[in-house]
Amino acid sequence: MKQQAAREQVLICQPSPARVPPGDAGRVGTRGRADGLTRLIDVTVAASSLIVLAPFMLVIAGVVRATSPGPALFRQTRVGHRKQPFVILKFRTMQLDCDETVHRDYVRRELSGEDPREPDGSGLFKLERDHRVTPVGRILRSSSLDELPQLINVLRGEMSLVGPRPALDWELELYQPHHHERFEVKPGITGLWQVCGRSRLPMTKALDLDVEYVRRRSLGLDLWILVRTVPAVLGLETA
Repeated sequence: MKQQAAREQVLICQPSPARVPPGDAGRVGTRGRADGLTRLIDVTVAASSLIVLAPFMLVIAGVVRATSPGPALFRQTRVGHRKQPFVILKFRTMQLDCDETVHRDYVRRELSGEDPREPDGSGLFKLERDHRVTPVGRILRSSSLDELPQLINVLRGEMSLVGPRPALDWELELYQPHHHERFEVKPGITGLWQVCGRSRLPMTKALDLDVEYVRRRSLGLDLWILVRTVPAVLGLETA
């Protein structure tokens, strides 16, 4: 059974070679999903989670504010469904008013086909020794707790529980043409990229998995991803 489950994960995390036209995504196999039911699940889970986690989130907010100057929440404009901009919410994990030049350069190099990883680093596709990140921020990032405020984005209808990674506007100019398929659905708190490797994957691979999610999307796939996200977060995998 474990070997079969492992084979299934490899298959679902491996982008298919054939391109499914954007307009056909909802008619191929089981990829079509009932948007109304998905929205109902999003609202129910997000609302109940916010109620249950409210005290815990208040503690996190207090710790963030007490350990570094600035607000508890980080707000940033991202590109969502049908390329509409929205403001994403996260717990702040960096020093206030940080320079984004280093991060932009890293992403541009990666999306241009270079390998920006440091030779003596961890081997992960992420900025090593990022001095902009606070000590508390490192803990929040490694456990994905910094993303809890995105439940509010889900309630607003700007995001879904499952979907592609929310994109930054300046990244779009570096995308391959097929990567723009990812904007056919709402961005998600978690997705295939989250359960198939996270920072162990190059960004181009993560984008391919976003597109693969759009092509295969279904309620069953959403539930599969949600179930696999739980051990990924509890295991404190590298974000």
